[in-house]
Amino acid sequence: MMIDANSPPAGRVTIAPQVLTTIVRQTTLGTEGVQSLAARRPPKRSRVRGRRAVEPGIEVIVSGGEVHVVLHINADPDANMVNLARTLQKEVAYAIKHIVGMGVSGVDVFIDNVTYPNSFATL
Repeated sequence: MMIDANSPPAGRVTIAPQVLTTIVRQTTLGTEGVQSLAARRPPKRSRVRGRRAVEPGIEVIVSGGEVHVVLHINADPDANMVNLARTLQKEVAYAIKHIVGMGVSGVDVFIDNVTYPNSFATL
């Protein structure tokens, strides 16, 4: 059977939530001002319902064809925290929309800690 190039192909495309956590992780760690993802895991129960993938510092929930992201990060002490959080919201939403074509219902950013260089630890 030939597929007509002018009509959409039959079938279904499914993006696993774990693929989304990879996109979120790479985007987050590539953002200036982010030292690392926080080590803590999001709670077992989420306020948003849907298919869920969790790894340290990241929770991704897929519901109704849209993605909701919860991030926990450790920030650089020189970063403007509000601007960093807003930048992360924009960059993560853009990456998901651009790479997988899914809508983003929200990106919640929690700055759990500020990570200072080791030289400050001895002061």
